[in-house]
Amino acid sequence: MPRIPAPERRSALVHAALTVVAERGVAAATTRAIVAEAGMSLASFHYAFASRDELMAEVIRYVVSQEEVAILGGGEQTGLPKDATMRDFIYAGLQGYLDLLRTDPLREKAMFELTHFALRSPDMTYLAKEQYDHYYSLAAASLEQAAVWGGCEWERPVAEVARILVAVTDGLTIAWLVNRDDKAATSIIEFAADTVAGMARTV
Repeated sequence: MPRIPAPERRSALVHAALTVVAERGVAAATTRAIVAEAGMSLASFHYAFASRDELMAEVIRYVVSQEEVAILGGGEQTGLPKDATMRDFIYAGLQGYLDLLRTDPLREKAMFELTHFALRSPDMTYLAKEQYDHYYSLAAASLEQAAVWGGCEWERPVAEVARILVAVTDGLTIAWLVNRDDKAATSIIEFAADTVAGMARTV
């Protein structure tokens, strides 16, 4: 059997850990369960990672890196016309986020598990903070882009609006994962778009 290069081995273990965490929880994500999911030997695991905690840290960073699709997409990403309003921009971005959630719900289930795991582990609490700092920065950058697109400015500090937006997406995510109710999720998006757009004024 050909030897698997180290980067490929690490990637396979990260994806396997995500699957196990999403389907069975962090407690069930033992090294044996993860290597079984990846179709590898236990020895292969220790060539790639020093410990399960190191792997879990890598999983968190991997998923956060996948969140580079902005919570509010730019006009080019959303396909909005040039005369789109701020409300249109925000609605389209949140709808795009919901589409991503519906496409890969296991990833978001795993992230909730991993965030709680990090918060309960004194040596890994910093990972949860890194995760949310990334979300806030991403939301703030997207809101700034939205203001330029819509010819508006925010009446509150962008960082404050970004935190509100992240809180909305957190609530939207957990509600949809529990109920899988697209209609209810759309109502949340409509309310959020109206509310957030109301924090901006035309320049």
